[in-house]
Amino acid sequence: MKALGKAAKEGYVSMMIRSVSILLATLIAGLSLRASEIEGTITIQRRLTRRKVTSSADLYQRGTPVELGSDREQDALGFERSHVVIYIEGNLPSEKVTAELNQRDRRFSPDLVVIPAGSSVSFGNLDPIFHNVFSLSKAKSFDLGNYPQDQTRTVTFPKAGIVFVDCHLHANMSATIVVTPNRWSTKADSSGRFVLSGLRPGTYTIVAWHRAAGFFRKTVRVTEGAVSSVDFIIPLDTDRVVEQAMQ
Repeated sequence: MKALGKAAKEGYVSMMIRSVSILLATLIAGLSLRASEIEGTITIQRRLTRRKVTSSADLYQRGTPVELGSDREQDALGFERSHVVIYIEGNLPSEKVTAELNQRDRRFSPDLVVIPAGSSVSFGNLDPIFHNVFSLSKAKSFDLGNYPQDQTRTVTFPKAGIVFVDCHLHANMSATIVVTPNRWSTKADSSGRFVLSGLRPGTYTIVAWHRAAGFFRKTVRVTEGAVSSVDFIIPLDTDRVVEQAMQ
């Protein structure tokens, strides 16, 4: 009986060791998969965004005067690069989020928001004047009406697409909401660098979008535990493309 009890105990210990080994292997594999990422650089060599011409406040504003905010970003090309959205195509599992696009100093802040499909955006009025938020975009059209300071309206965006947002009361105000198919999306920084992390191994289509330049697509292969590199030149160097085609 003692021998039988000892054998059972050894079998139990052996089973536990195997279970722990499997668990550790699974965790290591998961960490390896999460380590797979795409990094790249956005190259923009000239200004793409047109300057906004804004009427003085007293021509259209009633009530409390609100000073028009100004861009802190002095580097024109840094501004352009930071307004490029990069994302992965495909309906991959994602979690919904709620982002903010506030109205402050007679501007939308920030003026570019990126969210996965199914997420929401809250539009808070932080100015002591009435604002309005509306969009006529195909991906999502809405009109939140006029509302005063400290009030918020929220809109859900069920499908991917580009949503241009404006204000009926202040013609200078505009913003963009990029609704991506999944959570693998980001904005480039002012130097043009970007990273998409946590991708499983496979072949993907990666998209770069700029409001003035449009869409740019490339195919990228992601391998386990490795970093894949993708670079975009925006806009395309058409002269170089034609030259290469003639060779």
